[in-house]
Amino acid sequence: MPDRYVMVQLDAREKLPSWSTGIVSFSSITRTQSELSLIVPRQAVPAEVKVDGEWDCLGIGQQFSLDIPGIAASVASPLAAAGLSVFVVATVDTDYFLVRDAAAAAAALRAAGHSVTLLVDEPV
Repeated sequence: MPDRYVMVQLDAREKLPSWSTGIVSFSSITRTQSELSLIVPRQAVPAEVKVDGEWDCLGIGQQFSLDIPGIAASVASPLAAAGLSVFVVATVDTDYFLVRDAAAAAAALRAAGHSVTLLVDEPV
């Protein structure tokens, strides 16, 4: 499992880079009218590509109905209270929280009663 993630911002008209395809771990690709944003493992990105990072990825260890309000807020609030920056990416099954300090984030979330899965090689 990759240990760090980066964010890459490209022009909205650009094609998806070949280095971003075939990733089998966590990644996110979002295209809007103004940009193409990628969140990918650091090692997938060529050295000449400008990145914002590095980030650890935390996933909430429980699936919730999409109709339940406040799930992301219940995670973001303890992180904010601990003074930690967070970037949220959601899928149908799981909400993922990218943070700069995984150990501090995991501690804050566990103290708030959450189960945390860290998508890195090092245990937290």
